[in-house]
Amino acid sequence: MKKTILTLACCLVALSAVQAQTAREEIRELPERTGGNYLNYDLVPLKKLSKAPKGYEPFYISHYGRHGARWLLNDNEYKGIIDQLEKAKSAGVLTAKGEDLLAKMQAFYPCTVKRLGELTSVGHRQHEGIARRMTENFPEVFSGNADVTARSTTVLRCEMSMTAASKIIYAFNPKMKFVNDASESFQSYMNRGTEPVLRRLQNSQERRDAMDAANKAFTHPERFCAQLFSSQAYIQDSLNGGGRFMNSVYNAATNMQSHDTDVDILDFFTNDELYDQWRIKNIDWYLQHGAAPQTGGVQQFSQYNLLTNIIETADTVVNKKGWHGATLRYGHEVALMPLACLLELDSCGRAVSDLLKLDEQWVGYRIYPMACNVQLVFYRPKGGKSGDILIKALLNEAEATLPLPTDNFPYYKWTDFRDYFTKKLSDFRTNYPEEKEQPRQMRWPMMF
Repeated sequence: MKKTILTLACCLVALSAVQAQTAREEIRELPERTGGNYLNYDLVPLKKLSKAPKGYEPFYISHYGRHGARWLLNDNEYKGIIDQLEKAKSAGVLTAKGEDLLAKMQAFYPCTVKRLGELTSVGHRQHEGIARRMTENFPEVFSGNADVTARSTTVLRCEMSMTAASKIIYAFNPKMKFVNDASESFQSYMNRGTEPVLRRLQNSQERRDAMDAANKAFTHPERFCAQLFSSQAYIQDSLNGGGRFMNSVYNAATNMQSHDTDVDILDFFTNDELYDQWRIKNIDWYLQHGAAPQTGGVQQFSQYNLLTNIIETADTVVNKKGWHGATLRYGHEVALMPLACLLELDSCGRAVSDLLKLDEQWVGYRIYPMACNVQLVFYRPKGGKSGDILIKALLNEAEATLPLPTDNFPYYKWTDFRDYFTKKLSDFRTNYPEEKEQPRQMRWPMMF
């Protein structure tokens, strides 16, 4: 009982530190947060890490990181806005404010040509910074004859993110064994899962109804469109009320923080408009990848293979006497976000029934900004002494709670972690027997 009380106290302290401000307060302080998965990682506040437990030292990091800041994925996400504004200008209904938005989009558009989806200079710096702090915070992991393996999905922005990080890590200790790799052969655990049960629930009527309710509650384009277009009839007839156009501009505006540019279109929105647009986005991501009861509460199990790989890979190294190194994985937020939910880091695994109040309990931008990452740091007794292997979880380089007993947060026993999550994965397969095991590469040994 005493241990349980200590565990609860530690978790409450950690959660209160993470969530001292409400989402509305955080967004009022920094409107860029409304970008959600477009939030610039460099705007995420860094927190001081706890010292290693007495008599222990870090020796292994198991990591999954999203690519850094990128261009938008589709040309229409830029050109579509320009086309609509030019069409309104030709019709004589574009205001001076609309002319301003058009000029800014036209000035920015040329740099997007043939760069769609690619890593930006901001994205490079994000991963350089994360890698530098990783070596500074855990030099024991990367020193001497360290064995470091980095893999990415075959998407160019992920490969470039891995490259940006790898050059920093290797420069820390050129004597380490360092291997980079990218291949289709390990996409089954490096990228988004495709189980049919999860797909069916993700595309369910319940999800469509929930999104319809969210859009109805939080889409208010009247003021936004009135500043750009002088004709209400045009807004209704040519823009179908303007809701979709407003959302398109919101996406472009919130992603401008991914670039080294002085083009800023965020101020075309009020803070309340940004907040409401983000609430829709927050609900959508939660339904697709979180523990949302509206989609069966199982969407995070899309990363069944990834968590299995994390556990099996750790099994190959944790008992190797004197061994130290890291497993680095570079992929996408559609893997990182459900992984954080599957691990139940902080409040990530919450089940929320009232989606119109989701912003009070589950806040996506705290999980998956550009370059978001999960680091599991392993500790062992110094000097080859016997004792439990300990583990702590970092979400975006901040110490996070796990759903495990501990009297020494943020440290947990590796055996408790392994037992809990192995059972959780097994229970999923038991509860969904129609699911077939996805083909996956055998566990990732550190030595090829």
